[in-house]
Amino acid sequence: MSEHARPTAGGEFDLIAWIAARVAETARTPAALLGIGDDCAILRAPASRALLVSTDMLLDGRHFVLGRDGPEAAGRKAIAANISDIAAMAGLPLAAVVAVALPRQDTFSLGQKILEGMIEPALRFGVALVGGDTTAWDGPLALSVTILGETTARGAVRRTGARPGDAVVVTGPLGGSILGRHLRPEPRVFEAISLHQRADIHAMIDITDGFVADLGHLLEARSDAVAGTSRGPLGADLDASRIPIHDDARRLAAQTGRAPLNHALHDGEDFELCLALDPADLASIRAADPALPLFYVGEISGEPGIRLRRDDGTTVALEPHGFDHFKF
Repeated sequence: MSEHARPTAGGEFDLIAWIAARVAETARTPAALLGIGDDCAILRAPASRALLVSTDMLLDGRHFVLGRDGPEAAGRKAIAANISDIAAMAGLPLAAVVAVALPRQDTFSLGQKILEGMIEPALRFGVALVGGDTTAWDGPLALSVTILGETTARGAVRRTGARPGDAVVVTGPLGGSILGRHLRPEPRVFEAISLHQRADIHAMIDITDGFVADLGHLLEARSDAVAGTSRGPLGADLDASRIPIHDDARRLAAQTGRAPLNHALHDGEDFELCLALDPADLASIRAADPALPLFYVGEISGEPGIRLRRDDGTTVALEPHGFDHFKF
């Protein structure tokens, strides 16, 4: 390095060196052959399984509020949201790279705190933090994480395989995440893998845009990856009494005047899984492992549209609206 390029204390290269030392523990995995320090990381390619790749960008003021939530929360959410995408395909997370645009104020300390928020979920889910990019600018904090995973021996679970008569299941209570839970995603990696080992999951998606919206994405999938044929969109019939409502949804309802059920159906960033599988398989899984968090909420229908059966026996059509990044 030439003399004029030598980093100043607290400069970009000091931050990179600090990050490299701090994430070394996460990179002690079989998948990571070389982490931070060269032009590229080196990963061991899965020998007989497929590679999963996903990316998410999080922005201050859109996905978190830095001054209110803190940099650690931003970092945690950024990595955990990506891990949730791997869970949605019943995969194993392997490694991640992180690109961050830091505000110019207190840049070094801010970068450290963001990384600290990433460490715990990375270690818990076996994600090697192996590289990325750092820059500073006059704008707000922006975080982009790209994650890599691998399929299990049974392969990936896609959105495309739901069938009429399938049970619609979610892995936890829904709604009200904006009260703080959206900053602490709990990716359902272990639950997804356990379910995938026990049964043929026909279709699965993680709930980030809102339950009804994401169920709509699953129903709209037209390509049958197994048969190589195309089919029209499916529908779903949901039971209002079976929708698991989070306590946060009830607390939020007291502020908004909307019904708790409405929040459970349409709020985003629950990071639970929504899956479709044969009802007999669901019964078998429940009998074998009652501790697995599985909530039956309805069934897949051959009639397009999503319908909600109320307690009084009436039925109402649900519009699959949820979070849209292009709407403000």
